[in-house]
Amino acid sequence: MHTTTTTTTTTATRAVRLLTALALSAVTAAAVTGCGGEHHTGPSKVRPDRPATRPEDRARQVADAWDGSAAAATWGKGYYPMADAVRLPDGGLHGAADRHAYETGTFELRGTLPAAPRPGGVVRWQNGGSLGMPILSAREVYTSLVRDSGPGPRLTVTGARPGETTVVTSRGRATVPAWLFTVRGYDTPLRIAAVSPSPLPRTPVRPLGPEPTDEQAPLGEVVDVAPDGRSVTVRATHGSCDDGPVVKTLETAHSVVLSASVAGARDGICPSNLLIERVRVTLKSPVGGRALLDAFTGRPLTHGQ
Repeated sequence: MHTTTTTTTTTATRAVRLLTALALSAVTAAAVTGCGGEHHTGPSKVRPDRPATRPEDRARQVADAWDGSAAAATWGKGYYPMADAVRLPDGGLHGAADRHAYETGTFELRGTLPAAPRPGGVVRWQNGGSLGMPILSAREVYTSLVRDSGPGPRLTVTGARPGETTVVTSRGRATVPAWLFTVRGYDTPLRIAAVSPSPLPRTPVRPLGPEPTDEQAPLGEVVDVAPDGRSVTVRATHGSCDDGPVVKTLETAHSVVLSASVAGARDGICPSNLLIERVRVTLKSPVGGRALLDAFTGRPLTHGQ
């Protein structure tokens, strides 16, 4: 099996929240190594109404359940970002203080934001197709940025105007309505998409359950998709006493199923902290319009959902 990896590890309370959220999402629905995937063309040999236990069978079960389903049809018509819908000012942020303020969501408003909501907008894909979407107000978008009001470095927003930005989505690049925020000290704006992602379709396959194991675990969000579509970067979790996460793929004509596990887990006393790694998974073919699916939950993977 061909293997290509790029990983970045972080430890934080956010890691605990992420894994907890993933487990809870599996409950709600039911109730570092990227490996090149195999191509599946034959029929599934597992029961569609009962979660398969072997990882390879589970991946096939998820792919078969999605193929031709109502969920797949909904996915093909929606707006689902696969990378950050925020574009920083040209040249990026100026220094460590501004980068820290952005990463922690420490903003201050010293100006007036447009009060009236904009009329409905349109998302337009570069390869054709469009979708009418309601527009978020400038205040709603600004509020989504702010996560910390404590002392320390902050970015000061002095105003906003309507505009557009480009977002990588499940259907390719799209031109999206945006708010362009003026930030003190910068000549160009901070661009943020002014539309929310479409609701995720209801998965046509049962999740494996609320408890992840070393052999099968849920994935976090999609970080980004390579410009040529031949690799995707996702967030995967693992513990302190193992060799890190492994992400394998099953590629079909209509989907790419990602199966996460943990390599080299060791028994015994171990710190309880959780780690998050960015795992880059290389594909045999560009992802294109195929759905990226999590084998554990059976759900599509997107950025930020």
